[in-house]
Amino acid sequence: MTNTYVAQCDQPDGDQTNRRETLKAVVAASLATGIEMFDFTVYGFFAVMIGQQFFPAKDPMTSLLMAVGTFGVGFFMRPLGAMMIGAYADRVGRRAAMVRACWMMAAGTAVLGLCPSFATIGVAAPLIIVAGRSLQGLAVGGDIGVAASFVMESAPVARRGFLLAWQFTSQGSAALLGAAMGVLLTSTMSPDALAAWGWRVPFLIGLLVAPVGMYVRQRLRETPLPASAAKHTSMPSAELLRAHGKTIFLAMLMMMGHTIPVYAIVYYMPSYMTRVKHMPAMTGFQVSACSALLLVCIPPLAGLLTDRLPRRKPLALVSSGGMALLIYPVFLMMTHAKSALPILCGVAVVSLLLALGAGVVTLLVLESLPVRVRASGMAVSHALAVAVFGGTAQFIVTGLIKWTGNPMSAAWYVTPACAVSFCALLLFKERPFKR
Repeated sequence: MTNTYVAQCDQPDGDQTNRRETLKAVVAASLATGIEMFDFTVYGFFAVMIGQQFFPAKDPMTSLLMAVGTFGVGFFMRPLGAMMIGAYADRVGRRAAMVRACWMMAAGTAVLGLCPSFATIGVAAPLIIVAGRSLQGLAVGGDIGVAASFVMESAPVARRGFLLAWQFTSQGSAALLGAAMGVLLTSTMSPDALAAWGWRVPFLIGLLVAPVGMYVRQRLRETPLPASAAKHTSMPSAELLRAHGKTIFLAMLMMMGHTIPVYAIVYYMPSYMTRVKHMPAMTGFQVSACSALLLVCIPPLAGLLTDRLPRRKPLALVSSGGMALLIYPVFLMMTHAKSALPILCGVAVVSLLLALGAGVVTLLVLESLPVRVRASGMAVSHALAVAVFGGTAQFIVTGLIKWTGNPMSAAWYVTPACAVSFCALLLFKERPFKR
């Protein structure tokens, strides 16, 4: 830690300065992450219309499969972004890496919002969409792990759980805003106008908000790395794989138990309700809005609880074990539903368990890694989990339902994944709370 930083802490107003810097760190990480997840969420919500615009096909389910497949392309770019941006953060600094990621995300969003349709420019349109999704994947792959590391290192040990929770709240807020945008556009625009250009509006709004995130991040104070860490940051990825491979593998499996339910249930629900249950699009958006509201409200409360517990792991086990036990009954209830209420209740149960445990798992992983490879480790483990399991979840669930004709087939995939995640959490070694 630098002498300048120590001197600031020794001043009478040092505590107030530190609180301001901590608040800025939380806002910068949460705001930009929310913007990024807003764009990802909107793509999932409008996947049907994007499929019609850029991947036209005679069979609507084939068009949807191609659209959600492209949705997955961005996820497969995440590990590369995690290695690049995470290693840059461990070598140069967290703030610098977060600024670069924000610029990349803005560029990818511009591509998605402004690209002409297949009817206008032909096969170039889906190729451009794939390129935009890839750029978004690179940015988000590195940014979420780096931003979490930045907040964790800026926060007092006794408040880490609460302050980290706001990053997840921002993601829930993004999903809520995306669902609200879907409800607004669906209720105020004709179906033809919505399919032709209305779906672009959320992407353009996200593009306008992106400069705010970049402005805030550029004015953060970089968290100083200890001198011992600076000696080991020339090849953080190599050290990460050599010395912490088991930790990364278990972390990836632990995060799988939250990633698959999010993308297979929460984000997929609008498409599921319209294509499989044949319910109005408005109903799907309302269910997603209720889920997102829980993902906004519960994480800070779970963070406060985490900070008051002597150990983090038991709370994570409750969340993971609960999902492993309840996913199948929830799917059973939703597939036999005759109205929106059972689906609403099922998604609410899953969302509650997700919000309770996601922040705890992140904190467990962050505290298990040394500072010199923390950003890389968090980014890579999260990116691998999302790429391998999250990016394929909607495609697999859609394919299973199409090929088997049984909506319950989705549970055959999600339930075992949650059970494996629970077992990985049991094997994960919790470390003492320290910087």
